Amino acid sequence: MSPGASGVHATEQLLFFTLLQLAIIVLAARAGGALARRVGQALVVGEIVVGILLGPSLFGLLAPGLFDLVFRSTPPQPLNILSQIGLLLLMFQIGLEFDFAHLRERRNRRAVLAVSVAGLVAPFALGLLFAALVPAALVPTPNRLSFALFIATAFSITAMPVLGRIMMEFELTRRPVGVIAISAAAVSDVFGWLLLAIVTALSTSGLVPWSFGLHALGVLLFGVVCWWGVRPLLRRFVRAQLAQAGERELPATLMGGVIAAVFVAGMTTYQLGIFAVFGGFMIGVLLHQERRFVQAWNDKVGSFVNVFFLPIFFTYTGLRTDVGSLGTASDWGWCALLIGLATLGKLGGCWLAARRAGQSPAEARIIGVLMNTRGLMELIVINVGYDLGVIGRELFTMLVLMALFSTVITTPLLRRWVPLAGVLPERVAPA
Repeated sequence: MSPGASGVHATEQLLFFTLLQLAIIVLAARAGGALARRVGQALVVGEIVVGILLGPSLFGLLAPGLFDLVFRSTPPQPLNILSQIGLLLLMFQIGLEFDFAHLRERRNRRAVLAVSVAGLVAPFALGLLFAALVPAALVPTPNRLSFALFIATAFSITAMPVLGRIMMEFELTRRPVGVIAISAAAVSDVFGWLLLAIVTALSTSGLVPWSFGLHALGVLLFGVVCWWGVRPLLRRFVRAQLAQAGERELPATLMGGVIAAVFVAGMTTYQLGIFAVFGGFMIGVLLHQERRFVQAWNDKVGSFVNVFFLPIFFTYTGLRTDVGSLGTASDWGWCALLIGLATLGKLGGCWLAARRAGQSPAEARIIGVLMNTRGLMELIVINVGYDLGVIGRELFTMLVLMALFSTVITTPLLRRWVPLAGVLPERVAPA
């Protein structure tokens, strides 16, 4: 066989197994989402659990040969790239759905500041406490400072994509309590990702003292340029394109231009030291007032992102997760302590801050449980720590279980507390 023919065969083989993986992922995600709805959970919870089960935690355990054939016959790069593109587009859609006009009210601005600070400081402090208590046998690195800072950072993360997806299901995206939660999550997570960048630098080549300041300045400048420079140009482009289109039509030129803007923004935030998803979220925020565009995007593109791209992200992360590594009662005891401290820091801290900022008891509980939602963004963070050697397999598994616990409890608590807050006049969440 000629080298050219061999190359074609290798490409076809890669395509075959990638299509096989995608078919399994999409169908399994739909089944998991439907089952989650049947038991009163949010759709996204079922998709997350299915992503984990398709990995070595269940599929690889029950049928290792078949698992290797399906997911190990080809390199993981195609799934990885597709998952990241899907996450970027999802964050753009989440940005489109939020009405930040509520932040013009002084009461809401105070709440965002208080909740974002508490959502970072309280879990970070409890993360440091847990890192100080954990036995040396569970710490794989001699650099105890890096380990402590990483655990504290992992405690501080909020899963903005999962948070936004659940809030869409509960129709909280244009309510003050929802805007406060997503805004506070965005603020605290920006600093969380900056902290992750510092921990990464400390774990590899050492920490440059002024690097945090440079990262923070870069993010601030990015926000200023986007709001006062990019926003007017982008809105003018959108309106000009829609002026020549039908009522619910999304012109191809407009779609291409917006997608390119999302990708460029993602590249920019990546270069600034925070994840590309924030770039996608920012472009969505810039266009959230263009309601005709938002409706057309959701009609033409939104469902495809949710059905195709997002489950790929969940499954790719699940392929790296093995929840069967906790083998002793001591391990499970440390796991319970980790989950308890992480929940106390995030949910409790944000609840207290929201109450002190003037929110009602029911609104404060909603904000607290929303901020406690960690989901797959937490899994991104802990995968980084695992790759760096900062955390071992046991603590990796504990943090996975913490992320799942914090996400699973969100929907039942919201279903109980949202009606008490009086923020939904018609319904709580779709059946």
